[in-house]
Amino acid sequence: MADDSGFDIDDIERRMRGALAALKQEFAGLRTGRASAGMLDPVMVEAYGQSMPISQVGTVGVPEPRMLTVQVWDKGMVSAVEKAIRSSGLGLNPNVDGMLIRLPIPELNEERRTELTKVAAKYTEQGRIAVRNVRRDAMDELKRLEKDSSMSQDDHKSWADKVQKLTDKVISEIDAALAHKEAEIMQV
Repeated sequence: MADDSGFDIDDIERRMRGALAALKQEFAGLRTGRASAGMLDPVMVEAYGQSMPISQVGTVGVPEPRMLTVQVWDKGMVSAVEKAIRSSGLGLNPNVDGMLIRLPIPELNEERRTELTKVAAKYTEQGRIAVRNVRRDAMDELKRLEKDSSMSQDDHKSWADKVQKLTDKVISEIDAALAHKEAEIMQV
């Protein structure tokens, strides 16, 4: 909702929600001991002279709770996909069977679970920083509008309070997402 001064709170909220969505996308790639097609989303394959997501060179499937499969479409890409999975840092050991790559999901030990929660916390902090950067941009915009006499001091204070409340709300959602992901990772 842009007011007559030109300040658009909806754009600020959209950008903050984008940071939350990016965090949830990062969380989807973290292993929790169960197979999920989203685990392979961050894996990039060197194919046809460029880097592309694994989903653009094959079909990712979840035939059982502890197994992923990648049905590669081009026979020449099988070794590139296998190499990309091995070097992804996901701790998966691909088994190649023709154009099908099987990925058994090993049990997570306690040390690996703790390591994954630290990675989740790092992603969360990046999300918080992104939200705070959006807030800083909004506050700078408010200051500029007040300085240009496009906005009164009272309007500036009112909008600044709304931006802060929105920031607090999105950061609490980010923290809740982290708590949920940590519980999921630590579940045996």
